[in-house]
Amino acid sequence: MSAVIDLSPPVVTPARPALAPLVYGDGARMIAFGGGHAVSRAQFEAEVRAVAAGLPDARHAVNLCDDRYRFLVAFCAAASRDQITLLPPSRATAVVGDTLAQHAASYCLADTALDPEPPALHRLPAWLPALDGAALAIDDAACAAIGFTSGSTGQPKPNPKTWAGFRTSTAQNLAALADLLRAPVTPLVATVPPQHMYGMEMSVLLPLLAPFAVHTARPFFPDDVARALCDAPTPPLLVTTPVHLRALVTAGVALPPLAGIVSATAPLPVELAIEAEARFGCEVRELFGSTETCVIARRRTAVETAWTPLPGVLLAPQPDGTAVHAPHLREPIALADLIELLPDGRFELRGRHADLLEIAGKRASLGDLTRKLLAVPGVIDAVVVQLDAADGAGVRRIAALAVAPGLVPEAILHALRAQIDPVFLPRRLRCVDALPRNETGKLPRHAVLALLGR
Repeated sequence: MSAVIDLSPPVVTPARPALAPLVYGDGARMIAFGGGHAVSRAQFEAEVRAVAAGLPDARHAVNLCDDRYRFLVAFCAAASRDQITLLPPSRATAVVGDTLAQHAASYCLADTALDPEPPALHRLPAWLPALDGAALAIDDAACAAIGFTSGSTGQPKPNPKTWAGFRTSTAQNLAALADLLRAPVTPLVATVPPQHMYGMEMSVLLPLLAPFAVHTARPFFPDDVARALCDAPTPPLLVTTPVHLRALVTAGVALPPLAGIVSATAPLPVELAIEAEARFGCEVRELFGSTETCVIARRRTAVETAWTPLPGVLLAPQPDGTAVHAPHLREPIALADLIELLPDGRFELRGRHADLLEIAGKRASLGDLTRKLLAVPGVIDAVVVQLDAADGAGVRRIAALAVAPGLVPEAILHALRAQIDPVFLPRRLRCVDALPRNETGKLPRHAVLALLGR
């Protein structure tokens, strides 16, 4: 009797995705605090399950929640439904509308009424219900969010982030902050919006994946920041920006003991770092990164100029910038920042390729010109840019905005002449009441050019 040969194709069982937890720690671990109460992981996950059950069927969600805790709930609810959170660089209606239009099957998530109301809006319930169930977990390889560059140098660009990448970069951030932690769970107060990648890393991913608990609010004014810090049960970590830190120092508000201060989104002036450390009695740690790379380096700006790369981060200088290799990046990311590697493995920034200027055979950088403008007595905020259009001689000239109460442009230019080569003096310098900074203190180029064009 002959053997029967089965010629049918083998049945291939699809590999099950590797699941990873959405939230770190046991059920009693504090994940958020504020308003006189704390939220445990168990309560948080129960509220996430209930919100997830009511979300629309879609592929993408634009998270516009103001309350930081509700942002966390909405983010995890979307992730548990295999939805990708979109993080546009602005809450402006036109920007949100463009983001929705560019991503199929998308809607907006918010915790309050918005005016004007964006399309496809889903509002979280005023009271978050609870729903029991298994611990929350998602596909580790899944895209959890798409962050967009700020648009400070041009059109915002999307940057997809997987949950595995987020977990790895959070472990690096935890290593960068480990010596500032003083308790089993460190309270954290952030002035930056969670929709920004720095805010996402520090105020969303840290409380989700590390021993941190975040304040539910997003304080903006110095008195609000002080009150939020006083809500913390133990010395908290303040996550902020140079703009907010300067406001705190200038206002002279009294803060409770702090575990430390973390700053990013813009260069931190050495003088401000020194003054903040003396005023608030803690270390000010500056972080370096981008939407494309997440945080990749740290330094204590008050006492050092060099940056220390985070574990596993390797930098390769290029003629027009730097290639960043990191465990959380699938492939190297090219940045426009120019660096100089030091023998001990640290590095120093030497400006940005896009900031380098060459006019009449002479060279300068927009960053250095801005620093010299800020050094003029009476100038409290400023920016120097190169205009897009060339003049009759084919040269793209320099222009500037300055916040300088009591000064006129002629007086500022007179002071600059002693510091700047004449070819780099701003041909147009306008004094304004405030620079058009966004929520993280950055200056979108289109907003700067719009003010200069008036």
